[in-house]
Amino acid sequence: MNRTSASPLLAIPPDQSLPELTVRGVLLGALITVVFTAANVFLGLKVGLTFSSSIPAAVISMAVLRLLPGANMLENNMVQTQASAAGTLSSVIFVLPALVMMGWWQGFPFWLTLALCAAGGMLGVLFTIPLRRVMVVQSDLPYPEGVAAAEILRTGAAAAGDRAGGGGLADLAAGGVVAGLVSFATSGLKVLGDGLSVWFSAGAAVFRLPMGFSLALVGAGYLVGIGAGVAMLLGLVIAWGVAVPLLTGLHEVAAAATPQATAAAAAAQVRFIGAGIIAVGAVWTLVMLFKPITQGLKASFAGMFGAGAGVATDVGAGAGVATGTGTGNIAAAAPPRTEQDLRPRWISALALLLVAALAATCAMFLVGAPQGGRGVAVLVVCAVAFAVVFGFLVAAACGYMAGLVGSSTSPISGVGIVAMVLVSGMLLAIGAETGEGGARLAVALALFTTAAIVAVAAISNDNLQDLKTGWLVGATPWRQQVALLIGCLVGAAVVAPVLNLLYQAYGFTGALPRPGMDPDQALAAPQATLMLAIAQGIITHHLNWTMILTGIAIGAALIIVDEVLKRTTSSARLPVLAVGIGAYLPPTATAPLVVGALLAWAVGRYLRRSGAERIERAERRGTLLACGLIVGESLVGVALAAVIGFSGHPAPLALVGASFEDMAQWLGLAVFAAVLFAYARRLLTTR
Repeated sequence: MNRTSASPLLAIPPDQSLPELTVRGVLLGALITVVFTAANVFLGLKVGLTFSSSIPAAVISMAVLRLLPGANMLENNMVQTQASAAGTLSSVIFVLPALVMMGWWQGFPFWLTLALCAAGGMLGVLFTIPLRRVMVVQSDLPYPEGVAAAEILRTGAAAAGDRAGGGGLADLAAGGVVAGLVSFATSGLKVLGDGLSVWFSAGAAVFRLPMGFSLALVGAGYLVGIGAGVAMLLGLVIAWGVAVPLLTGLHEVAAAATPQATAAAAAAQVRFIGAGIIAVGAVWTLVMLFKPITQGLKASFAGMFGAGAGVATDVGAGAGVATGTGTGNIAAAAPPRTEQDLRPRWISALALLLVAALAATCAMFLVGAPQGGRGVAVLVVCAVAFAVVFGFLVAAACGYMAGLVGSSTSPISGVGIVAMVLVSGMLLAIGAETGEGGARLAVALALFTTAAIVAVAAISNDNLQDLKTGWLVGATPWRQQVALLIGCLVGAAVVAPVLNLLYQAYGFTGALPRPGMDPDQALAAPQATLMLAIAQGIITHHLNWTMILTGIAIGAALIIVDEVLKRTTSSARLPVLAVGIGAYLPPTATAPLVVGALLAWAVGRYLRRSGAERIERAERRGTLLACGLIVGESLVGVALAAVIGFSGHPAPLALVGASFEDMAQWLGLAVFAAVLFAYARRLLTTR
């Protein structure tokens, strides 16, 4: 990590100053933030996956700002920086729904949720600012998403006079419109089915061949790729091809009125196998990254605090740089624009303010709760201190992981699991679970603390990617850091209303807000369910250990297989986390994810006969179409949730009744197949 700090081929040189953090850019970024945060919350609750909003945000920004006078690449960069930070903050939904599932919250209080998400996310920004120079400027970490976003911004700037930006926006809009219309016909009008399953039995064993018709999940599968898609398919086979038939065949669950109900009872147990696979896969990922993370952090802290680091601690807009040899010599020259971070005194003051806000939020969270074995003040101090200290370590680790393997594959869920185990153990150690209501209090506080840590981790994961993009295009770091802080604040304001809408309209698995709601329509919220199971299991000493240990054993075996593949093949891998997700999710959610991954593989295989330039254009178009599918269906889902919540009726716009269900399923299959054909054709005809 001894590369020169000079940025190679800066698109905008340090001595050139252009408008960057503009009012119109902030407003556009806020609008994009609302859209992509809502989409990510919906997708995360449905299947436990989120998508990076950097690239689609950059495309939208270029298409909109090019219509206005004076637009430039740096302004576009600030918009995508703000929007990507807000979209990333939606990862808190991996924990927060568990508070509703356990009955601690009856909904998502706006101000508490806003304060928790904003404080955690903004601390994540501040914790990684001191790492920018060593981890971004002076390191050889690849930062795949950051580099990709920079290339899109450069390409857009170079082609400002042609239709590149508009073409990208057209692809994004096309995917959104198609998915939105199909979703409205499915979930709103009810004229299309949302899935089709074939059931059959072999003796007492029940089997299911599922297929969901969600275009958002097809888009998500397209983005995750064939490796993760095959792994999810394996998870689906483990759950519904082996475990469920085995439990039903051996009469390990009580027989119900129908084979489907019997299988559902078995699936409720089998999901803990998926939880065990996810847990061991997440921990193994962290173990494998431990050595490079340690080396990277050692170099980072040496660069920050070591003798002769060569950069003063008071760097900011218009600040001078203090350098020297330890003899007290001070150089008065101002740093280049592209080297100006937020000033340390601003970072320190804001960090203290955010820690105080987090403490106040935690105290409000515990108002009216039984105190358990310790007083509220002690619990608040312990929880906040743990969140801040562990959050700082997590920020550095996640920043390095993002640079090493990319934000999309960095195991935020694994970080959350480790945090949940540690904070639950800490609460046990201080006796928080004792006394009347103490166990319930301890579980809720463990979830609250872990949510703050996940917010820190998620933003740290995204922050350095954005700073890498900014460094490559010649942005001013302190302005970009302000944009990240704004993005966190705007994103935090969106999370609670969207969560409330979705909860009231669909409910979560095991937590329905009103009697008579269809549990099959409930959002799975897989990570939140897992976090709750871990916290309750540790605090109360009760876990479904048989299924969890089975999942851990399967996960360990899959890790061995993956290691063998890594050593014997050049490209074949078996991501264990993806296997766990495939086993954990409802089968009608896993199936379209696999279809999307297979679509990406098939199109890529066909296009390999073409030139590299055509392949690159097709890949970019495919990514934007996939993002459009996700956004279109997600936004319609959120809008329908508002209609359902306002009317109080589960299907206020339905044109047909239950008797049309069989026909709707086959119509849904036909429309699903037609969209897949059109998607593939659009990519294959790219020129």
